[in-house]
Amino acid sequence: MKPAGARRSKVDGGWWPRSAELAKELPSLAHCLEQRVGLVTRVGYHLEAWGLAEREVRLGGRTVRLEGFRSTDPDMITVIGTDSRWVHLLVIRPEAPGGVARAVLRSASDGDSTATSAEILFGNGVASGAETADPLESTS
Repeated sequence: MKPAGARRSKVDGGWWPRSAELAKELPSLAHCLEQRVGLVTRVGYHLEAWGLAEREVRLGGRTVRLEGFRSTDPDMITVIGTDSRWVHLLVIRPEAPGGVARAVLRSASDGDSTATSAEILFGNGVASGAETADPLESTS
């Protein structure tokens, strides 16, 4: 995540999930983001980037809505919490090599950067999900 007080941009941080199953990965992400957005209430994602996902997930006794769209950036998710606080996260493919993923995470969390997801990925030698057929397709 970009540091608190950093200038708002299209990318607030990065996320490197372990799999392409959004509902399975969401609990750990929601826990990590509580300080920034509060309790997670909704997650917006690109339908084709994540494939089939449940429409709702139960987390800690509450329901989190998963909202898929075709019009959003396939490399990003939007996490919305209580009081309408939100973050836009650049998602790194689960199968990305560790060194590449860490470089993208560093770029995405640079507090001085106003780069878009595509610019961050390109700058680190990674193809954008918009350029690939299955952006988060798992290799396992």
